[in-house]
Amino acid sequence: MLGATPVFIAEKETPNKEEREVKMKLLFSLLLMVATVSSLELDWLVLWKLERHRPSNMHSGLHCLNGGSFIPFVHNSEKGFCMCPEQFRGIRCDIDQSASQCFSGNGQDYRGTVARSEGGKRCLLWDIVNTVPGARENNQGLGGHNYCRNPDQSARPWCWVWMGHKVTQSFCKIPRCEEKQMPTCGERPQKRHKIVGGAVTTVEAHPWIASIFHKVRSSRTLVFRCGGTLISPCWVLSAAHCFPDGAHTSVRRLSVILGKNAINETDGSIEQEFHVEKVVIHEGFDNRDGNFDNDIALLKIRGIGTQCAEQTRAVRTICLPPAHQMLPPGVFCDVVGYGKESERIWYNSQYLREAKVKLLAQDICTDKDYYGSLVTKNMFCAGSPDWSKDACKGDSGGPLVCEVDNRMFLFGIVSWGEGCSREFRPGVYTRVTNYNKWIEEKTGLSSITSGSMYPQK
Repeated sequence: MLGATPVFIAEKETPNKEEREVKMKLLFSLLLMVATVSSLELDWLVLWKLERHRPSNMHSGLHCLNGGSFIPFVHNSEKGFCMCPEQFRGIRCDIDQSASQCFSGNGQDYRGTVARSEGGKRCLLWDIVNTVPGARENNQGLGGHNYCRNPDQSARPWCWVWMGHKVTQSFCKIPRCEEKQMPTCGERPQKRHKIVGGAVTTVEAHPWIASIFHKVRSSRTLVFRCGGTLISPCWVLSAAHCFPDGAHTSVRRLSVILGKNAINETDGSIEQEFHVEKVVIHEGFDNRDGNFDNDIALLKIRGIGTQCAEQTRAVRTICLPPAHQMLPPGVFCDVVGYGKESERIWYNSQYLREAKVKLLAQDICTDKDYYGSLVTKNMFCAGSPDWSKDACKGDSGGPLVCEVDNRMFLFGIVSWGEGCSREFRPGVYTRVTNYNKWIEEKTGLSSITSGSMYPQK
């Protein structure tokens, strides 16, 4: 077979048990001497397992993958080896030499050839240190190699390494694949109608809106907590104050639902529900002055398996503007959420609502007649000229989006304000473009945080 490479060459004669025992003892002695001289971290138990875990291509019924051909031994046609196509290697031709050397999601599908831990240690062979319960070699990418894999749904690819005279699990030094900006980010499948005083809307007009729920203790009941915005298929942006437990937030009790028109109704035909893999709160979040400075948080979401959000008419990502980009005062933008329709009522809106608000100049917002020094450089204000439209309690964490050349961009996160629709008390929003670098550091989404979809002047 042109270009094919045999991955295992058998001995002409199979040694008997006594001969193998002697050879293994000699090998053990030799390796022990080498370890003593070179200070290698070796363990006699692992060395002895070399005999017990002989290459699986010595067994009958070897199944060759990726177009490999089974070549039987002359002296025993039931046993043999795999002859692999040029692109593949490994005992079963299961290692794709052209596989990507970066990983996506949690790296469950990573099949690259990185074999070093983050600390620089060389990974051990999977079939020597076989301690992953329920892991299937073919399906999980394991076998007679030491390449990093993620067979147990960990956060990212890992391998076994020697650490302090024992075998331990260590994450690998593999870059995350750059998530490309979806070309449809910020596009509305359904145009919204003119808003007067805030009105019920549909999720197709705001397909990036996310609903964050938490489970009540000792109950399966989901309670609405905050809004959020889908910035990539796997990441939702929200407000830090929505998670009062900070870094100790129990992600097991959180759920994110996309494509939701009503918080107490379920429409399985358009909704997508996700677990929360982790919550990242901004390190500088500060509420000592009651003003929620650095009020921003990230949620990494995960569906069944490793699947993230799927683009539909009801679920799409929003675009991020370039770092420190801001629109001039007087521009009207949209705020959307499930918050209270009025400060005077105690319950949230059942349905998704939207309102149009005007961006205010920073010097007006920091004027003593407004909020004064409570408004920092990480915030901006928006409200309606007659003070009739505003974000309210329950809208927290949701988006303030502005249209630029027929595409919507996320400029603000609903953060705080004094009451709802009060005179001289506009809504205060987290200035998202101050955090492009932080978002990139936490997610690796450089193509999204670069603001490449924003019109170039």
